[in-house]
Amino acid sequence: MKRNLAMAVALLALAVLTGCAGKVGSTKYYTLNLPAPPDPPAAENAHTSVAIREFRAPAYLKQGAIVYKPSPEQIGFYAYHRWAIDPCRFVTDSIIARLGATGTFSHVKHYDGQPDADYLVTGRLEKLEEIDYEGGVRVEVAVSAQMTKLDTGTIVWSKAVSEVGEVQQHDIPTVVSEMSNTMERAIEKLLTPVPVALPVASTAATNRN
Repeated sequence: MKRNLAMAVALLALAVLTGCAGKVGSTKYYTLNLPAPPDPPAAENAHTSVAIREFRAPAYLKQGAIVYKPSPEQIGFYAYHRWAIDPCRFVTDSIIARLGATGTFSHVKHYDGQPDADYLVTGRLEKLEEIDYEGGVRVEVAVSAQMTKLDTGTIVWSKAVSEVGEVQQHDIPTVVSEMSNTMERAIEKLLTPVPVALPVASTAATNRN
């Protein structure tokens, strides 16, 4: 009887441990969510093209895990809460979509190393993290970018912005939602006013006509 009781207790303990391990090891994936930009106006007066190189980021933002900072000097990672899409790629795609929607440029595309654009935009995602110090929970997003004339290497525009958002409820879905809102404001600020490049008579532009 005692043997059967001990075995039952052991099996129950194993079941509890297995259940806990399953819950702890369940990885959840997230993505930022920004409103789609409006349809672009007719670009009848646009004569310049621009390519966007994929944005860079500090190494700790490239590891896939959502980042939190318990202090200014310490960086932590949510082991089971990760990005489904590389945030750098997401920011790059968002910049392309929003520049394309302005109608300022005749063509906006990903930079593929080919000299078939008049201008090149490069940038860096400086911060995308949860802030857990100085009271409350916040998120911070910082982005910088610059535009270079490809044939001369001249920088014609550069800007850096930072935005902070307050998190009302400290759980990961709420944190990610606020990261999306804060990212939207940061990108809007970065591209306001829209970078304007002077028209150029490039071979690439001529070949497209």
